[in-house]
Amino acid sequence: MENITKIINDFEDSLLNINRIRAAQILEQCYQSEKSFVSLEQIVMKTLERIGQGWENGTIALSQVYMSGVICEELIDKYLPRLDIKRKNIPKMGIGVLLDHHSLGKRIVYSVLRAAGFDIIDLGSGISVDDIVDETIKQKIEILLISTLMLPSALKIKDVRKKLDDSGKDVKIIVGGAPFRFDDKLWIKVDADADGKTAVNAIEVINGMTKEEVLL
Repeated sequence: MENITKIINDFEDSLLNINRIRAAQILEQCYQSEKSFVSLEQIVMKTLERIGQGWENGTIALSQVYMSGVICEELIDKYLPRLDIKRKNIPKMGIGVLLDHHSLGKRIVYSVLRAAGFDIIDLGSGISVDDIVDETIKQKIEILLISTLMLPSALKIKDVRKKLDDSGKDVKIIVGGAPFRFDDKLWIKVDADADGKTAVNAIEVINGMTKEEVLL
């Protein structure tokens, strides 16, 4: 693949200018070069992170952030793995975005896990600590995947862990999102059981927890 920085720069420019055709061309060229969903996921997530940072420092409009997410959601559907894997005795799983409302990362992980044969409950985005704990207990979830965009939200995962432990429920927590890519030890600090830096990595982590194997 050509220089990744240039690709991200070009992809960001196409999104900010709401140029769906150019954005689609860039992803298609990358896919034809790598034949890898992981590479596309990394390009999309890193670009959206940069756009989110631009909004935070006032250089990018909220409307551009919104449309960038919409375009990426439309494009990523084309490349989601289509696997037909039958599984048995899989622990009940749920996924949600804690406090933040940026749901693309969660959507990618959710879609890839379902495509890989996992049955997973979408708990939604922007949910509070109490709500995610209550739903986890109510739905009898055994593996909980939590995505965050901002560091303050990521640090709240420690509260989720404490409340689940206090309830007496044995729930494995897998975390992901930008804060965990910036600090590869953050998942330990918030008392999670593991982190999943990409959707495919999340599958590998779940396979390890469930003693299952899947080839992607």
